[in-house]
Amino acid sequence: MNLGVGLANEGYRVLLIDADPQGSLTISLGVKNPDELSLSLATVLQRVMEDKPIDAGTGIIQHPEGVDLLPSNIELSGLEISLFNTMSREFVLKGYLDNIRRNYDYILIDCMPSLGMMTVNSLVAADSVIIPSQPNFLSTKGLNLLMHSIAKVKRQINPRLQIDGVLLTMVDNRTNNAKDIISSLRSSIGSSIRIFDTEIPHSVRAAECSLAGKSIFSHDRSGKVAAAYENLTKEVCAIERATQTRPGPDWVR
Repeated sequence: MNLGVGLANEGYRVLLIDADPQGSLTISLGVKNPDELSLSLATVLQRVMEDKPIDAGTGIIQHPEGVDLLPSNIELSGLEISLFNTMSREFVLKGYLDNIRRNYDYILIDCMPSLGMMTVNSLVAADSVIIPSQPNFLSTKGLNLLMHSIAKVKRQINPRLQIDGVLLTMVDNRTNNAKDIISSLRSSIGSSIRIFDTEIPHSVRAAECSLAGKSIFSHDRSGKVAAAYENLTKEVCAIERATQTRPGPDWVR
């Protein structure tokens, strides 16, 4: 949410896609009862699976902070089960995004933390991945498994998929444990995979954003988390320039 709004503040056209049946991104953007929505990502993907025509704006909600949202709800959980019996099941989301990506500079897909069929669909549709991770033992322990899964998708289905980097979030640099884990990560995998220079600090004000239905830029504009997301936005744009990838209709994250 915050990266998307940060990019929108820079003048980019941004679509956020909630690919998690729990609808955390949807709720964080102010939709308090996502299960009551008549149109969602599940609706769109069902129409793709049935080869029905889809209007480019179907299900998309415009947020006051300049981003568009394709929301999610519990219906996505049932649709994920249906995907297993669908031909070319890994390409359903990509089939939809291929029709709308010309309308946006960035499409950010928020995935569930497990490698289910919706996450695989997201990795097949995407050009690159940002991996958020808290600096604690359990979060970092899963990084190798996740990167192995991403490499497998890249090797077998989506050869253009890249890892932009690992983003450290909810960082409390007052603790030696966090400092040690961050230092270990940067020294162990930092040579092969980018670890973003920007670290998102832990903040109670940031935790309040989901309840408020606003980004950190609206909720606490002068705070340290907003400053961190501004830096992250600049860093993401710099990565594109460095890799000579121009933001445009072909850019999906």
